[in-house]
Amino acid sequence: MASITLGGNPANTIGELPNSGEKAPNFTLTKSDMAEVSLSDYAGAKLVLNIFPSVDTGTCAKSVRQFNEEAADLENTKVLCISKDLPFAQARFCGAEGIENVEMLSDYKTGAFGKDYGVEFTDSAFQTLLSRAIVVLDGAGTVAYTEQVSETADEPNYKAALDALMNA
Repeated sequence: MASITLGGNPANTIGELPNSGEKAPNFTLTKSDMAEVSLSDYAGAKLVLNIFPSVDTGTCAKSVRQFNEEAADLENTKVLCISKDLPFAQARFCGAEGIENVEMLSDYKTGAFGKDYGVEFTDSAFQTLLSRAIVVLDGAGTVAYTEQVSETADEPNYKAALDALMNA
């Protein structure tokens, strides 16, 4: 269980992020068009999993915009922005913001991703939502880097994630 903060108040997650060097847990998430996608669908590509509570909050929206900008120049790389937002809300946000270089995925159906990756809040005002975290996977699906952001209102360390991606 990760002990983090939400607005300076203690909050906890259901577990811990996967460890570097481990195979990433499989997942099945929902795309904006309601189709399901699994980790195996990205075989061979490097992945940045940008995990956050809701695209309707300032920091979450900023992380999507930042990774959208960064992803435009990345080869053999996909940035997956993952939350429990409904796919309709994710599509609306991307359309309004001109987001085209990242994929929005939702864990709303089962919540299994949040549990398997250890990022589901177990308490606080965000209980059952996903905490802010980054997971970088190499082309073989092995975890190359993780960051559990300690204060939910803070942005992730984009530079560290992108550096890890270049070395994955």
